[in-house]
Amino acid sequence: MKKIERGQQFLRQHLNLFQCPVCHEAYNVTQDNSLFCPNGHQLDLSKKGTLYFLQHQVQSEYDMAMLASRRRILQAGLFDGFLNVVRQQLPANTVGLDVGCGEGAPLRKLETQMQTAIGFDISKAGVNLATQQTTNAFFCVADLAHLPFNAATFDVILNIFSPSNYREFARIMKPDARVLKVIPNTDYLAELRQALFAGERRGAYSNEKVLAHFNENYHQVEAQRVRYQFDIPQENFADLVLMTPLHWQATPEQLEQLLAQPFPQITVDVTVLIGTDPVKK
Repeated sequence: MKKIERGQQFLRQHLNLFQCPVCHEAYNVTQDNSLFCPNGHQLDLSKKGTLYFLQHQVQSEYDMAMLASRRRILQAGLFDGFLNVVRQQLPANTVGLDVGCGEGAPLRKLETQMQTAIGFDISKAGVNLATQQTTNAFFCVADLAHLPFNAATFDVILNIFSPSNYREFARIMKPDARVLKVIPNTDYLAELRQALFAGERRGAYSNEKVLAHFNENYHQVEAQRVRYQFDIPQENFADLVLMTPLHWQATPEQLEQLLAQPFPQITVDVTVLIGTDPVKK
């Protein structure tokens, strides 16, 4: 089955999830490759079987090379340690949404736990990469500020190293739904920070503000710290360096020196947050 045919099938089965980005009415008709809302606004599937919900062009800082590096190092297992913890918090047979899915590797590793999986990102390049893997998930390009989903439609929202919009999350969550947010801790990628910015202030990181903001938005919050050492495959060291925004702050000379002297392990240090019962605002 072609990608666009899989997209058609998904939309016929899950039309109830999506709403029009123009008038915010629920889509009520599918016809061939198109969705129609009650006001006649039309949205067409791409050849890759994705939907593009943005109302204006957006330039993402994450280019194809960076996204491809991220894909390779994640496929090598960099995030597997904490994704296993996230998987344990996924109720079976749920409808799940991956917010800021990037190139789709984390959702690909988690989707077997879900009955229905959707990933979205503001980066078209990231979504295009996501469709290149063998997956049952549906992907779309959308804006976190205006989620193109109907109210009370998702059992779980994944939010892995990406921005949040807790007001929109609350709108699309079912009454007993949960948000699973992964945030970096101080020692996340510590060896890489040390190699690039030893002794500099920009080499330090604190998640206190992100954590406090999460706590403010949910009546019930659980937190689990996950920390481990990942053995970096030699062929993936450059991917590790290029997959993170840290390399944007480095000079070409710093990057060249780092790539010439690879280190064998990297620290993954994160907190998995589970939020339920959103605070009404």
